[in-house]
Amino acid sequence: MHSRFISDNISSSGSRLLFAGQDTVRLAEKYGTPLYLMDEAKIREQCRTYQSAMHAAFGSRYRVAYASKAAAFAHMARIMKEENMYLDTVSIGEIATVQKAGFPSERIYFHSNNKTDDDILYGLRSKVGYWVVDCLEELESLNRLAALENVRPDILLRLTPGIDPHTFAAVATGKVDSKFGFGIETGYAWEATKRALQCENVRLLGFHCHVGSQVFESDVFISSAKIMLDFIAKVKDAFGFSTQQLDLGGGFGVRYLPTDPRPDLEQYIREIGRYITKECAALGIEQPVILLEPGRSIVAEAGMTLYTVGMVKNIPGLINYVSVDGGMADNIRYALYSAPYTVLPATRMDEPFTGHYTVVGRCCESGDIIQPNVSLPETVRRGDLIAVCTTGAYNYSMASNYNRLPRPPIVMLKNRESFIAVRRETLEDLLRLDV
Repeated sequence: MHSRFISDNISSSGSRLLFAGQDTVRLAEKYGTPLYLMDEAKIREQCRTYQSAMHAAFGSRYRVAYASKAAAFAHMARIMKEENMYLDTVSIGEIATVQKAGFPSERIYFHSNNKTDDDILYGLRSKVGYWVVDCLEELESLNRLAALENVRPDILLRLTPGIDPHTFAAVATGKVDSKFGFGIETGYAWEATKRALQCENVRLLGFHCHVGSQVFESDVFISSAKIMLDFIAKVKDAFGFSTQQLDLGGGFGVRYLPTDPRPDLEQYIREIGRYITKECAALGIEQPVILLEPGRSIVAEAGMTLYTVGMVKNIPGLINYVSVDGGMADNIRYALYSAPYTVLPATRMDEPFTGHYTVVGRCCESGDIIQPNVSLPETVRRGDLIAVCTTGAYNYSMASNYNRLPRPPIVMLKNRESFIAVRRETLEDLLRLDV
């Protein structure tokens, strides 16, 4: 395997880059660029890895919910339905999308830290299976509106375990001062639990937490599980409430660069399972159904984005630019997070990568950078094809029409064939909402 191939679905044949066994040059010729490619076999493989590892760790008392915000479109929901996954949604737009695909409502979890009354009514009328409640205002509104709709939804309360991000550098959402959830350390979680148990029109099933992203060890999950299980034991002692579900969130990392570690999901989940089983026994509580909600680690390596080079600009002694026909409108992650990516010359794979470039986009914005310090052949020129790897997560879902650029299509690769899952936007699409 080429030293720059970070996933087993990337290879080359002569000068050409292959993805999921297919010639990227031919795909670009057929569908145009910019172009999102998605490897359906890789998506299904990751779903099955999670399902198998969770079953080994927890028997039948587990669920895996795909975090649809990573990449939400109808065909993805069909895959999740066929793979017997649950879905974690964060908006009524995502709910509408997955229901269009025929995904069963009873397998949907509805997240979000600020659901409006209209959102709540939409979710109730859509009969979503589970609600992850993030604040007291939401709890009160859900309880009130559920009475009007004559339903009693099942809920989890989202708690913040308060893990120190200086201890776990990847943690971003489980801190005490996070905008998400009810803090355990502050007593907010205790008050929310009391209020939820008093609500007549909702049924508390358990608790949810999520502590960060790009996690490459099990210790972050074990630390949050310890805090959550201690809280669950205290709730049982105080209120006689037995927690039925514990959702530990998502966040397992993926490889963006060849220097990134190769995650071992089976080992991580095995270690988490051993800890939870032992800790529940020590605390004298029944082990809840354990949920994980992976997003990035399901779809990131299944994605690749293809671009066509439009300009090569050499500024002697300073910097060399390669500009492509996409940019921050279809991949804003470097502009937002300085996110790393592996970039490959899809039409010059057999040449030495001795040139050093900053790959930039076409947007009228100095921050429109896809990746700096990229090694490419010195022969790179207008018309060449450039591939950015590991773009299956948070590229399409964060894409915009900045500079009035149409968004690229999503083309699925399956069994050596390809088909459009999301069509390329047209100028007519851009103008459709203007009055």
